[in-house]
Amino acid sequence: SILNWLFLQMHQCPWEFVFLPPPAAADGVGSIAIDTSQLNMSVTEPAAWATAMNNLGMVPVGLAGQQLVTDSICVRGFDPNINMVTGITPVNPMLSSMGLVAQPPPAEVPVIKEIIHCKSCTLFPPNPNLPPPSTRERPPGCKTVFVGGLPENATEEIIQEVFEQCGDITAIRKSKKNFCHIRFAEEFMVDKAIYLSGYRMRLGSSTDKKDSGRLHVDFAQARDDFYEWECKQRMLAREERHRRKMEEDRMRPPSPPAIMHYSEHEATLLAEKLKDDSKFSEAITVLVTWIERGEVNRRTANQFYSMVQSANSHIRRLMNEKATHEQEMEQAKENFKNALTGILTQFEQIVAVFNASTRQKAWDHFSKAQRKNIDIWRKHSEELRNAHSEQLMGIRREEEMEMSDEDSTDNLSSKKLRVDESALAAQAYALKEENDSLRWQLDAYRNEVELLKQEKGQLFRTEESLTKDQQLQFLQQTLQGMQQQLLKIQEELNNKKSELEQAKEEHTHTQTILKILQDQLKKNTKEFAETNGRDESQANEINVLTVPVVSQDREKNHEKRSQPLKSEKEALLIGIISTFLHVHPFGANIEYLWSYMQQLDSRISANEIEMLLMRLPRMFKQEFSGVGATLEKRWKFCAFEGIKTT
Repeated sequence: SILNWLFLQMHQCPWEFVFLPPPAAADGVGSIAIDTSQLNMSVTEPAAWATAMNNLGMVPVGLAGQQLVTDSICVRGFDPNINMVTGITPVNPMLSSMGLVAQPPPAEVPVIKEIIHCKSCTLFPPNPNLPPPSTRERPPGCKTVFVGGLPENATEEIIQEVFEQCGDITAIRKSKKNFCHIRFAEEFMVDKAIYLSGYRMRLGSSTDKKDSGRLHVDFAQARDDFYEWECKQRMLAREERHRRKMEEDRMRPPSPPAIMHYSEHEATLLAEKLKDDSKFSEAITVLVTWIERGEVNRRTANQFYSMVQSANSHIRRLMNEKATHEQEMEQAKENFKNALTGILTQFEQIVAVFNASTRQKAWDHFSKAQRKNIDIWRKHSEELRNAHSEQLMGIRREEEMEMSDEDSTDNLSSKKLRVDESALAAQAYALKEENDSLRWQLDAYRNEVELLKQEKGQLFRTEESLTKDQQLQFLQQTLQGMQQQLLKIQEELNNKKSELEQAKEEHTHTQTILKILQDQLKKNTKEFAETNGRDESQANEINVLTVPVVSQDREKNHEKRSQPLKSEKEALLIGIISTFLHVHPFGANIEYLWSYMQQLDSRISANEIEMLLMRLPRMFKQEFSGVGATLEKRWKFCAFEGIKTT
């Protein structure tokens, strides 16, 4: 073949290889047209050799370098060396005329991709030095691929022409933005399509940008693929369940046969089966089930009695069978005993031989090793003889015990014969006593049932009483809690009442002061037209009048304020207010104080804080600031000033 001829030429010329016209071949292979001019190539470049031979449509064989197309890319089961036997030229599956696209190679083996020629376009391979194109994670049951980077002028027919080499295409969904989705018939065809990722596609021989583009092929997630995959998985799960069920059914023990219903014909057949030893066990189960089902009545009582009688007669057969087995066992024991006695006599003879050989007449003629072996054999034979003799003695003791038991049973049988008559009378008397005792037991059981009923009723009553006691305890606890809450509310009401009374008194006092001041102002307005001297005298009179009223007011307020603290809560409020006002040296109005205190206790009111401050004039003082509409009352902390003055 042409490949053998090339192989011989390469070995004949180790430094350069010359393409010569091949000899005429009878099989027609020599008809391949090759230029007769010499083409010199260096053997040190295996890639060049591979490219040249691949362009001829042959897989490189016997080269030391890298193959252009690996075995995994080619057709499965394809042997490139097959031409050495049959003369068949190897086929390159990447040729466009073959309509085959290589399967994805293993990740660890670098593959040299080649140009793919189609009717309307050409696919140029990517740079082998660049990393392989990235792909997303493969969805389960993926049959659809995403193809991006298509030329703008690429039509659906061109796309089908390129990708139908990978397998049967069921659908192509092309977008206006240079990408499309292709759905194949099988999952392995997607791997062939992914192999084309990175190729540059050129339409015809045009160099326009719209006629070229770099393909990016990736897995696509389609609902149809996932639905088919789920259906396939469900079908496999059903098959697996069916297989397991079949296996369980096969391993399950067979169910017992169904027992037929009672009829006269079946009863006659069953009576015959009860008489047969081989079918007795099957027949007796049927008889038991019939009796348990309640098939016995007045009409069938005689048939069932005959079947029970035949079951009873089977006892004789069983006893006879047992006697035969006992005889066989006794015969076997006798044979075993005879054989054991023969073995024991032979052991005695062997031990006598060893004892004779250990005597001095024969012992001196044996060597040291022979003496040692004879001694070991003698001890071993003596142990075996003693064990067998003990076993035989045990058998004889058992026989003696059985003989004594038989004698005692004989004596007992003779005594029983004598006592049979008296025993019958005793049995009748015993039956009467049993009947009476059963009646007494029935009465006792009835009494016990009544007692149990009474106890159950008492238990129900005790449970009801317990639940009532628990409810009463719970209600008492709730009442105590409500009483405590009422006491607290009453205390708060009393405090509020006292505060209201104080506020009313202050209000009346301020009203009296206002009336006095209004009267004085009216008098002053009437006498305002008079002389300045009179005005001054009147003003002094007004001051004289107002001073005692104000002094009286101050005395009353001082009496009210000088009251001692009532509770720890007030002391705590005073401490918090004093620290707050000490931080604010220019004072703070009552609303500011109330907003701060409300964060600590939401139930406190501004009036309550003001009353508390008024009760302690030596610690807190009130000052007015501003004029007219901006007039504002502020409270200041003055306890340290009082200490300094004292």
